[in-house]
Amino acid sequence: MAKSIELQEIEVWDGNTASSNALRQAQIDVIAAYPITPSTPIVQNYGSFKDNGYVDGEFVLVESEHAAMSACVGAAAAGGRVSTATSSQGLALMVEVLYQASGMRLPIVLNLVNRALAAPLNIHGDHSDMYLSRDSGWVSLCTCNPQEAYDFTLMAFRIAEHQKVRVPTIVNQDGFLCSHTVQNVRPLSDTVAYQFVGEYQTKHSLLDFDKPVSYGAQAEEEWHYEHKAQLHHAIMSASSVIEEVFNDFAKLTGRQYHLTKTFQLEDAEIAIFALGTTYESAIVAAKEMRKKGIKAGVATIHSLRPFPYERLGQDLKNLKALAILDKSSPAGAMGAMFNEVTSAVYQTQGTKHPVVSNYIYGLGERDMTIAHLCEIFEEINEDALKGTLTHPTQQFVGLRGPKMSFF
Repeated sequence: MAKSIELQEIEVWDGNTASSNALRQAQIDVIAAYPITPSTPIVQNYGSFKDNGYVDGEFVLVESEHAAMSACVGAAAAGGRVSTATSSQGLALMVEVLYQASGMRLPIVLNLVNRALAAPLNIHGDHSDMYLSRDSGWVSLCTCNPQEAYDFTLMAFRIAEHQKVRVPTIVNQDGFLCSHTVQNVRPLSDTVAYQFVGEYQTKHSLLDFDKPVSYGAQAEEEWHYEHKAQLHHAIMSASSVIEEVFNDFAKLTGRQYHLTKTFQLEDAEIAIFALGTTYESAIVAAKEMRKKGIKAGVATIHSLRPFPYERLGQDLKNLKALAILDKSSPAGAMGAMFNEVTSAVYQTQGTKHPVVSNYIYGLGERDMTIAHLCEIFEEINEDALKGTLTHPTQQFVGLRGPKMSFF
Protein backbone atom coordinates (compact mmCIF):
# COMPACT_ATOMS: atom_id res chain seq x y z
CA MET A 1 0.00 0.00 0.00
CA ALA A 2 1.30 3.44 -0.91
CA LYS A 3 2.64 5.71 1.82
CA SER A 4 0.98 9.06 2.50
CA ILE A 5 2.60 12.49 2.62
CA GLU A 6 1.60 14.80 5.45
CA LEU A 7 0.91 18.06 3.64
CA GLN A 8 0.73 21.50 5.22
CA GLU A 9 -2.51 23.46 5.18
CA ILE A 10 -0.78 25.82 2.75
CA GLU A 11 1.98 24.54 0.47
CA VAL A 12 4.16 26.75 -1.71
CA TRP A 13 3.95 24.99 -5.06
CA ASP A 14 4.28 25.82 -8.71
CA GLY A 15 1.70 24.49 -11.16
CA ASN A 16 3.73 21.40 -12.04
CA THR A 17 4.24 20.43 -8.40
CA ALA A 18 0.56 21.01 -7.70
CA SER A 19 -0.47 18.79 -10.61
CA SER A 20 1.97 16.00 -9.74
CA ASN A 21 0.70 15.89 -6.16
CA ALA A 22 -2.88 15.66 -7.41
CA LEU A 23 -1.85 12.74 -9.63
CA ARG A 24 -0.16 11.08 -6.66
CA GLN A 25 -3.28 11.47 -4.55
CA ALA A 26 -5.50 10.02 -7.29
CA GLN A 27 -3.52 6.73 -7.04
CA ILE A 28 -3.30 6.10 -10.76
CA ASP A 29 -2.82 2.59 -12.12
CA VAL A 30 -0.58 3.59 -15.04
CA ILE A 31 1.28 6.73 -16.07
CA ALA A 32 3.16 6.50 -19.36
CA ALA A 33 5.24 9.54 -20.20
CA TYR A 34 8.03 11.09 -22.20
CA PRO A 35 9.56 14.32 -20.84
CA ILE A 36 9.22 17.68 -22.59
CA THR A 37 9.62 21.23 -21.30
CA PRO A 38 7.73 22.75 -19.49
CA SER A 39 5.69 19.72 -18.35
CA THR A 40 8.69 17.53 -17.43
CA PRO A 41 8.52 18.17 -13.64
CA ILE A 42 5.02 16.67 -13.46
CA VAL A 43 6.17 13.21 -14.50
CA GLN A 44 9.61 13.68 -12.93
CA ASN A 45 7.97 14.33 -9.56
CA TYR A 46 5.63 11.40 -10.09
CA GLY A 47 8.60 9.14 -10.80
CA SER A 48 10.15 10.27 -7.52
CA PHE A 49 6.90 9.52 -5.70
CA LYS A 50 6.93 6.05 -7.26
CA ASP A 51 10.54 5.37 -6.29
CA ASN A 52 9.88 6.43 -2.70
CA GLY A 53 6.76 4.33 -2.23
CA TYR A 54 4.12 7.06 -2.40
CA VAL A 55 2.26 5.51 -5.33
CA ASP A 56 1.45 1.89 -6.13
CA GLY A 57 0.78 2.19 -9.85
CA GLU A 58 3.04 1.58 -12.82
CA PHE A 59 5.26 4.33 -14.21
CA VAL A 60 6.13 3.49 -17.82
CA LEU A 61 9.00 5.31 -19.55
CA VAL A 62 8.61 5.22 -23.32
CA GLU A 63 10.50 6.43 -26.41
CA SER A 64 8.16 9.24 -27.52
CA GLU A 65 4.96 11.08 -26.76
CA HIS A 66 3.18 9.05 -29.45
CA ALA A 67 4.21 5.93 -27.56
CA ALA A 68 3.18 7.51 -24.25
CA MET A 69 -0.39 8.10 -25.38
CA SER A 70 -0.47 4.70 -27.08
CA ALA A 71 0.51 3.06 -23.79
CA CYS A 72 -2.16 5.10 -22.02
CA VAL A 73 -4.77 3.89 -24.50
CA GLY A 74 -3.76 0.28 -23.94
CA ALA A 75 -3.76 0.61 -20.16
CA ALA A 76 -7.12 2.40 -20.11
CA ALA A 77 -8.67 -0.20 -22.42
CA ALA A 78 -7.41 -2.87 -20.04
CA GLY A 79 -9.39 -1.22 -17.24
CA GLY A 80 -6.99 1.08 -15.38
CA ARG A 81 -7.00 4.67 -14.17
CA VAL A 82 -4.49 6.31 -16.50
CA SER A 83 -2.78 9.67 -16.92
CA THR A 84 0.13 11.47 -18.57
CA ALA A 85 1.49 14.98 -19.20
CA THR A 86 3.00 16.79 -22.17
CA SER A 87 3.45 20.10 -23.99
CA SER A 88 3.85 21.59 -27.45
CA GLN A 89 5.63 19.26 -29.91
CA GLY A 90 4.88 16.35 -27.59
CA LEU A 91 1.18 17.04 -27.91
CA ALA A 92 1.60 17.39 -31.67
CA LEU A 93 3.22 13.95 -31.82
CA MET A 94 0.37 12.54 -29.71
CA VAL A 95 -2.42 13.92 -31.90
CA GLU A 96 -3.04 10.73 -33.88
CA VAL A 97 -3.57 8.80 -30.66
CA LEU A 98 -5.67 11.54 -29.01
CA TYR A 99 -8.37 10.75 -31.55
CA GLN A 100 -8.04 7.03 -30.78
CA ALA A 101 -8.49 7.68 -27.05
CA SER A 102 -11.59 9.80 -27.48
CA GLY A 103 -13.11 7.55 -30.15
CA MET A 104 -12.71 4.56 -27.83
CA ARG A 105 -14.18 6.59 -24.91
CA LEU A 106 -11.21 5.98 -22.63
CA PRO A 107 -11.20 8.32 -19.57
CA ILE A 108 -7.51 9.26 -19.62
CA VAL A 109 -6.44 12.49 -17.89
CA LEU A 110 -3.78 14.58 -19.66
CA ASN A 111 -2.00 17.50 -18.00
CA LEU A 112 -1.21 19.82 -20.91
CA VAL A 113 1.29 22.52 -19.95
CA ASN A 114 0.75 25.02 -22.74
CA ARG A 115 3.76 25.93 -24.88
CA ALA A 116 4.37 27.40 -28.34
CA LEU A 117 4.62 25.12 -31.37
CA ALA A 118 7.69 25.20 -33.62
CA ALA A 119 8.98 26.46 -35.98
CA PRO A 120 10.82 28.48 -34.87
CA LEU A 121 11.57 26.38 -31.80
CA ASN A 122 10.38 28.02 -28.60
CA ILE A 123 10.13 26.47 -25.13
CA HIS A 124 7.90 29.17 -23.66
CA GLY A 125 4.18 29.41 -23.29
CA ASP A 126 1.35 30.25 -25.60
CA HIS A 127 -1.88 28.44 -26.39
CA SER A 128 -0.93 26.80 -29.70
CA ASP A 129 -1.05 23.28 -28.26
CA MET A 130 -4.31 23.94 -26.43
CA TYR A 131 -5.93 24.95 -29.70
CA LEU A 132 -4.36 21.97 -31.49
CA SER A 133 -6.13 19.60 -29.09
CA ARG A 134 -9.40 21.52 -29.24
CA ASP A 135 -11.24 19.32 -31.75
CA SER A 136 -9.76 15.96 -30.79
CA GLY A 137 -12.83 14.81 -28.87
CA TRP A 138 -11.47 15.43 -25.37
CA VAL A 139 -13.06 17.43 -22.59
CA SER A 140 -10.67 20.36 -22.11
CA LEU A 141 -10.45 22.37 -18.88
CA CYS A 142 -8.59 25.67 -18.41
CA THR A 143 -6.82 26.92 -15.28
CA CYS A 144 -5.35 30.27 -14.24
CA ASN A 145 -2.96 29.45 -11.38
CA PRO A 146 -1.32 26.58 -9.42
CA GLN A 147 -4.28 26.22 -7.06
CA GLU A 148 -6.58 25.62 -10.00
CA ALA A 149 -4.04 23.28 -11.62
CA TYR A 150 -4.21 21.15 -8.46
CA ASP A 151 -7.98 21.32 -8.05
CA PHE A 152 -8.80 20.67 -11.69
CA THR A 153 -6.44 17.70 -11.94
CA LEU A 154 -8.32 16.01 -9.11
CA MET A 155 -11.69 16.94 -10.57
CA ALA A 156 -10.68 15.77 -14.05
CA PHE A 157 -10.72 12.14 -12.92
CA ARG A 158 -14.26 12.49 -11.54
CA ILE A 159 -15.38 14.13 -14.79
CA ALA A 160 -13.65 11.79 -17.25
CA GLU A 161 -14.65 8.63 -15.38
CA HIS A 162 -18.29 9.61 -14.82
CA GLN A 163 -20.58 6.99 -16.31
CA LYS A 164 -22.48 9.66 -18.27
CA VAL A 165 -19.25 11.00 -19.79
CA ARG A 166 -16.42 8.44 -20.19
CA VAL A 167 -14.42 10.88 -22.30
CA PRO A 168 -10.69 11.63 -21.90
CA THR A 169 -9.99 14.98 -20.27
CA ILE A 170 -7.25 17.61 -20.62
CA VAL A 171 -6.24 20.03 -17.87
CA ASN A 172 -4.50 23.07 -19.36
CA GLN A 173 -2.13 25.37 -17.51
CA ASP A 174 0.15 28.10 -18.87
CA GLY A 175 3.75 27.04 -19.42
CA PHE A 176 6.15 28.73 -17.00
CA LEU A 177 3.72 31.49 -15.95
CA CYS A 178 1.78 28.83 -14.06
CA SER A 179 3.85 25.65 -14.33
CA HIS A 180 7.03 27.21 -12.89
CA THR A 181 5.57 30.04 -10.81
CA VAL A 182 5.17 29.32 -7.09
CA GLN A 183 2.09 30.42 -5.19
CA ASN A 184 0.24 29.38 -2.07
CA VAL A 185 -1.78 26.22 -2.70
CA ARG A 186 -4.24 24.70 -0.24
CA PRO A 187 -4.17 20.94 -0.90
CA LEU A 188 -6.45 18.27 0.47
CA SER A 189 -5.04 15.53 2.64
CA ASP A 190 -4.16 12.34 0.78
CA THR A 191 -7.11 10.52 2.33
CA VAL A 192 -9.68 13.21 1.57
CA ALA A 193 -8.36 13.73 -1.97
CA TYR A 194 -8.63 10.03 -2.81
CA GLN A 195 -12.09 9.83 -1.26
CA PHE A 196 -13.15 12.70 -3.52
CA VAL A 197 -11.70 11.11 -6.67
CA GLY A 198 -13.09 7.71 -5.69
CA GLU A 199 -12.33 4.16 -6.70
CA TYR A 200 -11.94 3.64 -10.42
CA GLN A 201 -15.05 2.11 -11.98
CA THR A 202 -14.00 -0.11 -14.87
CA LYS A 203 -16.25 -0.22 -17.93
CA HIS A 204 -15.79 -2.43 -21.00
CA SER A 205 -12.40 -3.76 -19.90
CA LEU A 206 -10.39 -5.82 -22.37
CA LEU A 207 -9.49 -8.07 -19.44
CA ASP A 208 -13.10 -8.86 -18.54
CA PHE A 209 -13.25 -12.18 -20.36
CA ASP A 210 -16.85 -12.79 -19.31
CA LYS A 211 -17.89 -9.75 -21.37
CA PRO A 212 -15.53 -9.63 -24.35
CA VAL A 213 -15.22 -6.33 -26.21
CA SER A 214 -13.35 -5.00 -29.23
CA TYR A 215 -11.30 -1.80 -29.39
CA GLY A 216 -10.02 -0.21 -32.58
CA ALA A 217 -12.68 -1.72 -34.80
CA GLN A 218 -13.24 -0.35 -38.29
CA ALA A 219 -16.50 1.50 -38.97
CA GLU A 220 -17.14 2.84 -42.44
CA GLU A 221 -20.07 4.95 -43.65
CA GLU A 222 -22.63 2.66 -42.02
CA TRP A 223 -21.61 3.49 -38.42
CA HIS A 224 -18.74 6.02 -38.31
CA TYR A 225 -21.16 8.95 -38.24
CA GLU A 226 -23.10 7.53 -35.29
CA HIS A 227 -19.91 6.98 -33.28
CA LYS A 228 -18.82 10.60 -33.77
CA ALA A 229 -22.30 11.90 -32.99
CA GLN A 230 -22.38 9.92 -29.75
CA LEU A 231 -18.97 11.31 -28.77
CA HIS A 232 -20.19 14.86 -29.42
CA HIS A 233 -23.32 14.18 -27.38
CA ALA A 234 -21.23 12.87 -24.48
CA ILE A 235 -18.98 15.95 -24.50
CA MET A 236 -21.95 18.32 -24.65
CA SER A 237 -23.65 16.38 -21.86
CA ALA A 238 -20.50 16.71 -19.77
CA SER A 239 -21.40 20.32 -18.93
CA SER A 240 -23.86 19.25 -16.25
CA VAL A 241 -21.42 16.68 -14.88
CA ILE A 242 -18.64 19.29 -14.71
CA GLU A 243 -20.92 21.64 -12.75
CA GLU A 244 -21.93 18.75 -10.49
CA VAL A 245 -18.28 17.92 -9.77
CA PHE A 246 -17.50 21.62 -9.23
CA ASN A 247 -20.31 21.79 -6.66
CA ASP A 248 -19.14 18.67 -4.85
CA PHE A 249 -15.62 20.08 -4.73
CA ALA A 250 -16.93 23.38 -3.33
CA LYS A 251 -18.70 21.55 -0.50
CA LEU A 252 -15.39 19.91 0.36
CA THR A 253 -13.05 22.90 0.01
CA GLY A 254 -15.09 26.10 -0.16
CA ARG A 255 -13.59 26.77 -3.60
CA GLN A 256 -16.49 27.18 -6.01
CA TYR A 257 -15.85 26.93 -9.74
CA HIS A 258 -18.15 27.38 -12.72
CA LEU A 259 -17.87 26.83 -16.46
CA THR A 260 -17.08 30.54 -16.75
CA LYS A 261 -15.35 33.01 -14.45
CA THR A 262 -15.84 36.76 -14.39
CA PHE A 263 -14.60 39.89 -12.62
CA GLN A 264 -16.95 42.84 -12.06
CA LEU A 265 -19.13 42.16 -15.09
CA GLU A 266 -22.25 43.06 -13.12
CA ASP A 267 -21.97 46.74 -14.09
CA ALA A 268 -19.19 46.59 -16.69
CA GLU A 269 -19.58 48.39 -20.00
CA ILE A 270 -16.35 47.04 -21.50
CA ALA A 271 -14.44 43.82 -20.88
CA ILE A 272 -11.47 41.70 -21.86
CA PHE A 273 -11.87 37.97 -22.45
CA ALA A 274 -8.63 36.01 -21.94
CA LEU A 275 -7.55 32.49 -21.03
CA GLY A 276 -5.12 31.29 -18.37
CA THR A 277 -2.86 33.57 -16.37
CA THR A 278 -3.75 36.56 -18.56
CA TYR A 279 -7.17 36.59 -16.89
CA GLU A 280 -5.53 37.54 -13.60
CA SER A 281 -3.33 40.17 -15.26
CA ALA A 282 -6.41 41.67 -16.90
CA ILE A 283 -8.05 42.00 -13.48
CA VAL A 284 -5.19 44.28 -12.40
CA ALA A 285 -5.72 46.38 -15.53
CA ALA A 286 -9.49 46.50 -14.98
CA LYS A 287 -8.95 47.86 -11.48
CA GLU A 288 -6.76 50.60 -12.94
CA MET A 289 -9.50 51.49 -15.41
CA ARG A 290 -12.10 51.70 -12.68
CA LYS A 291 -9.93 54.23 -10.85
CA LYS A 292 -10.42 56.40 -13.95
CA GLY A 293 -14.17 55.92 -13.89
CA ILE A 294 -14.24 53.39 -16.73
CA LYS A 295 -16.47 50.41 -15.93
CA ALA A 296 -14.17 47.56 -16.99
CA GLY A 297 -14.53 43.84 -16.37
CA VAL A 298 -12.84 40.56 -17.27
CA ALA A 299 -14.12 37.14 -18.35
CA THR A 300 -12.68 33.69 -18.96
CA ILE A 301 -13.79 30.07 -19.21
CA HIS A 302 -12.89 26.99 -17.21
CA SER A 303 -14.23 24.67 -19.91
CA LEU A 304 -12.93 24.96 -23.46
CA ARG A 305 -14.69 21.75 -24.43
CA PRO A 306 -17.58 21.59 -23.93
CA PHE A 307 -17.67 25.30 -24.71
CA PRO A 308 -20.16 27.13 -22.44
CA TYR A 309 -21.91 29.16 -25.15
CA GLU A 310 -25.11 29.92 -23.26
CA ARG A 311 -23.45 30.68 -19.93
CA LEU A 312 -20.79 32.92 -21.50
CA GLY A 313 -23.33 34.70 -23.67
CA GLN A 314 -25.33 35.59 -20.56
CA ASP A 315 -22.18 36.79 -18.79
CA LEU A 316 -21.32 39.16 -21.65
CA LYS A 317 -24.77 40.29 -22.80
CA ASN A 318 -24.78 43.74 -21.16
CA LEU A 319 -21.41 44.90 -22.47
CA LYS A 320 -20.98 47.72 -24.97
CA ALA A 321 -17.54 46.57 -26.18
CA LEU A 322 -15.53 43.37 -25.79
CA ALA A 323 -11.88 42.59 -26.55
CA ILE A 324 -11.26 38.88 -27.17
CA LEU A 325 -7.63 37.87 -26.70
CA ASP A 326 -5.95 34.95 -28.47
CA LYS A 327 -2.53 33.67 -27.37
CA SER A 328 -1.90 31.71 -30.55
CA SER A 329 -1.22 32.50 -34.18
CA PRO A 330 -4.51 32.79 -36.10
CA ALA A 331 -2.71 31.67 -39.28
CA GLY A 332 -4.92 33.38 -41.82
CA ALA A 333 -8.18 33.87 -39.94
CA MET A 334 -9.65 35.45 -36.85
CA GLY A 335 -8.39 34.00 -33.59
CA ALA A 336 -9.94 30.76 -32.35
CA MET A 337 -11.30 32.32 -29.17
CA PHE A 338 -12.64 35.28 -31.13
CA ASN A 339 -14.76 32.92 -33.22
CA GLU A 340 -15.97 30.92 -30.19
CA VAL A 341 -16.74 33.90 -27.96
CA THR A 342 -18.36 35.94 -30.73
CA SER A 343 -20.65 32.98 -31.43
CA ALA A 344 -21.61 32.91 -27.75
CA VAL A 345 -22.31 36.64 -27.75
CA TYR A 346 -24.37 36.66 -30.93
CA GLN A 347 -26.52 33.66 -30.12
CA THR A 348 -27.76 35.35 -26.94
CA GLN A 349 -31.29 36.39 -27.81
CA GLY A 350 -32.99 39.67 -27.00
CA THR A 351 -29.85 41.72 -26.34
CA LYS A 352 -27.93 44.45 -28.07
CA HIS A 353 -24.60 42.87 -28.93
CA PRO A 354 -21.30 44.46 -27.90
CA VAL A 355 -18.74 45.69 -30.40
CA VAL A 356 -16.19 42.85 -30.60
CA SER A 357 -12.52 42.92 -31.55
CA ASN A 358 -9.64 40.44 -31.61
CA TYR A 359 -6.20 40.95 -30.09
CA ILE A 360 -3.37 38.50 -30.79
CA TYR A 361 -0.70 38.51 -28.09
CA GLY A 362 2.00 36.61 -26.26
CA LEU A 363 3.20 34.27 -29.03
CA GLY A 364 6.26 32.43 -27.73
CA GLU A 365 5.59 34.21 -24.41
CA ARG A 366 6.16 37.76 -25.63
CA ASP A 367 5.38 39.76 -22.51
CA MET A 368 1.82 41.03 -22.13
CA THR A 369 2.13 43.90 -19.67
CA ILE A 370 -0.48 45.66 -17.58
CA ALA A 371 0.19 48.71 -19.75
CA HIS A 372 -0.73 46.70 -22.86
CA LEU A 373 -3.96 45.57 -21.24
CA CYS A 374 -4.80 49.10 -20.14
CA GLU A 375 -4.26 50.28 -23.73
CA ILE A 376 -6.72 47.64 -24.93
CA PHE A 377 -9.27 48.82 -22.38
CA GLU A 378 -8.78 52.43 -23.48
CA GLU A 379 -9.23 51.44 -27.12
CA ILE A 380 -12.41 49.45 -26.67
CA ASN A 381 -13.79 52.16 -24.40
CA GLU A 382 -13.80 54.37 -27.51
CA ASP A 383 -15.74 51.61 -29.29
CA ALA A 384 -18.27 51.63 -26.45
CA LEU A 385 -18.65 55.42 -26.50
CA LYS A 386 -19.17 55.56 -30.29
CA GLY A 387 -21.08 52.31 -30.67
CA THR A 388 -18.84 51.06 -33.47
CA LEU A 389 -15.31 49.84 -34.14
CA THR A 390 -12.79 52.68 -34.06
CA HIS A 391 -9.84 50.49 -35.08
CA PRO A 392 -9.14 47.31 -37.11
CA THR A 393 -10.97 44.20 -35.91
CA GLN A 394 -7.77 42.19 -35.41
CA GLN A 395 -4.54 43.62 -34.00
CA PHE A 396 -1.23 42.16 -32.84
CA VAL A 397 -0.12 43.41 -29.40
CA GLY A 398 3.53 44.01 -28.49
CA LEU A 399 4.88 43.15 -31.94
CA ARG A 400 8.23 44.68 -32.90
CA GLY A 401 8.27 46.80 -36.05
CA PRO A 402 5.26 48.33 -37.83
CA LYS A 403 1.88 47.81 -36.22
CA MET A 404 0.09 44.79 -37.71
CA SER A 405 -3.68 44.70 -38.05
CA PHE A 406 -6.34 43.21 -40.32
CA PHE A 407 -10.00 43.57 -41.26
